[in-house]
Amino acid sequence: MKKVLVTLALATLSSVALADKQAVTVILSAESGMTQGMAMVLANQMQEQGGQVDILLCDKAGDLALKGAGGTPLKPKDVTPAQLLDAAMKKGATASVCAIYLPNTGHKPDMLKDGIAPAKPDAMGRALMEPNRKVVAF
Repeated sequence: MKKVLVTLALATLSSVALADKQAVTVILSAESGMTQGMAMVLANQMQEQGGQVDILLCDKAGDLALKGAGGTPLKPKDVTPAQLLDAAMKKGATASVCAIYLPNTGHKPDMLKDGIAPAKPDAMGRALMEPNRKVVAF
């Protein structure tokens, strides 16, 4: 009976651990294509390893959120940072631009890719304060 209870307890704990994904916020503001690319590569890897990734794009990195965002393909996979962002979003990552991105660049909300909107500072601040959230900035 004791073994059964221990087995049930371990199974329950394992299920709970699998259900709770590690929350990760990736803040990207770098202008460098290689830095943007590496940030998106790591965001995709964190997703594949069980993370729930939220991407915040600020300054020049906000341009990745624009429809038709291009960029120089990076080796070895010959993909752009914008394509890596799209891949992360297709796998469930959320993405937003900094709240001050649109008003300071002259871009309009309809210029953003589907699924991307300006971040709400109060909600973003609350998320960044979550005790178990990892925050990675580039």
